[in-house]
Amino acid sequence: MRYVVLLIGPVIACYATMLVPATAQAQERARLTGLADVSFGLVTSLADTSLSQSVCAFTSSRIERYSVIAAGGGAGNAFVLVSGTSQLAYDVLWADAPGATSGTSLIPGAATPGFVSSVKQQTCNSGPPTSASLTIRLRDQVLQNARAGSYSGVLSITIAPE
Repeated sequence: MRYVVLLIGPVIACYATMLVPATAQAQERARLTGLADVSFGLVTSLADTSLSQSVCAFTSSRIERYSVIAAGGGAGNAFVLVSGTSQLAYDVLWADAPGATSGTSLIPGAATPGFVSSVKQQTCNSGPPTSASLTIRLRDQVLQNARAGSYSGVLSITIAPE
């Protein structure tokens, strides 16, 4: 039997600040908090495997909308885990609701707009403790062709007000 240990980490939360046109009254900001390293541990199943976590996505945008940019550690910001010369691709999904286990598939390095956050505090310290979900998915086809090893990678998530 072949064993694959998978670890994605560290996951980096980026504080994104963006100036709005000069006619706007205030500077719009976005902040992402609550991200944690993702560890699949020992993977013995060859079925799709995913892990999700709920995070706090805040935007001061008056329309409460934000975009998400995900960048992996592979060439061209690809979402890959590496063990020596072996690589495993993974999917990144985002949902603008906490507790979700699926969501919108993100494209490496590209902004995906249209997410909504009604959070009023930058760190979700009053009201709901989380407002969005990040899901990392390993597809069965990738796992079936994986070489045994300890895989790791880096994923950066940036949000920006719309």
